[in-house]
Amino acid sequence: MAAHTLSLSTQTTSTGASYSQHNYRLPNSFPPSLTQILRPQSLQSPWLGTAKLFFQSCSLITPLSKHRPINATVLFSLPTAKPERVSSTEIVPKWSSKAIKSFAMGELEARKLKYPTTGTEALLMGILIEGTNVAAKFLLANGISIFKVREETMKLLGKGDMYYFSPEHPPLTESAQRALDWAVDEKLKSGESGEITPTHLLLGVWSEKESAGHKIMAALGFNEEKAKELETLISKRGSLED
Repeated sequence: MAAHTLSLSTQTTSTGASYSQHNYRLPNSFPPSLTQILRPQSLQSPWLGTAKLFFQSCSLITPLSKHRPINATVLFSLPTAKPERVSSTEIVPKWSSKAIKSFAMGELEARKLKYPTTGTEALLMGILIEGTNVAAKFLLANGISIFKVREETMKLLGKGDMYYFSPEHPPLTESAQRALDWAVDEKLKSGESGEITPTHLLLGVWSEKESAGHKIMAALGFNEEKAKELETLISKRGSLED
């Protein structure tokens, strides 16, 4: 594309001060009047024109960005370490909206605590922060609140580095990924219709015996008896959430 070339050289002001100017190539798409902007408005402010060009250029570009489409990601499923499920003929149940929100809240909590990964402790906190699901209500009824879980998390894992910036989506730990896959597998084994709920996710966290989430739940009084009670509850309710 043809371009206008504007050559500027070193000049000296009446006071003896000198300043350097360079060659600028302006595309034909710029208004011709912009070639005048580079000329100093006076010898007392030789760079005023260059600064004005910069801001004029920004004003030419900014309106275009307003018309760019907004990229938005909507989650309909959660990460899996078993992608063969998707390609199989078997119908894989979907995660409920509350389960997906619980997962997202867990990621956010991991970022707030300055942790580099999303672990089972974060999934547990996400379920409680979502708050409206059956699993969260069951935990609260048994004295397990988000505040207690945060406190136990700090005791077990310590505080994150205050100067560390977690990624937007902290990667899952291996135990957290297994908890997600356990929830899907258990739903498939049940043969029941419906979606995978936060209750399945909570039991998936409990299934990871050596994980931080399991240890925190155990420290706060959750045990196998309560896990069986929760399993019985969801088998009676199906996949319905309050």
